[in-house]
Order: sequence, then C-alpha cells, then structure tokens
Amino acid sequence: MEIKFRQAYLKELYETGTCSDKKHRFQPQIVSKYRKTVDLLEANATKEDLYRFHSLRFEALRGDKEGLFSVRVNDQYRLELSIEVIGQEPVITVCTIEELSNHYK
Repeated sequence: MEIKFRQAYLKELYETGTCSDKKHRFQPQIVSKYRKTVDLLEANATKEDLYRFHSLRFEALRGDKEGLFSVRVNDQYRLELSIEVIGQEPVITVCTIEELSNHYK
C-alpha cells in the first residue's frame, strides 16, 4: 500500500521521529510504535490483510467519522486513516493520531 499523510506533522514524525510543532509532540516510545504501525500498513497489500494483525484492532469508524478506519498504536493512541483504491493499488492516507482519552468527546 502507498502511504500519504494528511498533515505535515504526521509525515515529519514518521520520517524524522520528531516534530517541530510543539502541539504534536509525543513520547519516544509512542513515536517508535507509530513508525512501526505505519510500516506495517505500508507492507500489506489490502485492507483485508490488516484484519490478520489483532494488535492493530483495525476497524471501520461510524457516526461523524463514517468512511474512516482506525488502527491502534498502543492502548492509548490510535491512527485514523482513509483508504481509497487508485488503479490496482490501495492508497492509505493517515489522517490523524487520536488520543483515546479524548476519543468519546
């Protein structure tokens, strides 16, 4: 799968492991798990393949986030993403890192 990042800080966090934006700073272990999760998304060919990884807890979102999917980085954080198929290859757009403590607000 091809990975795109909706926000610049997500790309910077993935590529460098740090973020110049003070609002989006995370602990090093969270950044490491985030990078591993994005690598895992990129290594799989279809969204059906993501269901095999139970630790990701891949799921379709409902309500006002209809059309988005989520995977878990750890118990506290998740990635929200959209998936579209362009030609033969699925393209994942990482939308945001969502903190689960704010998930239901």
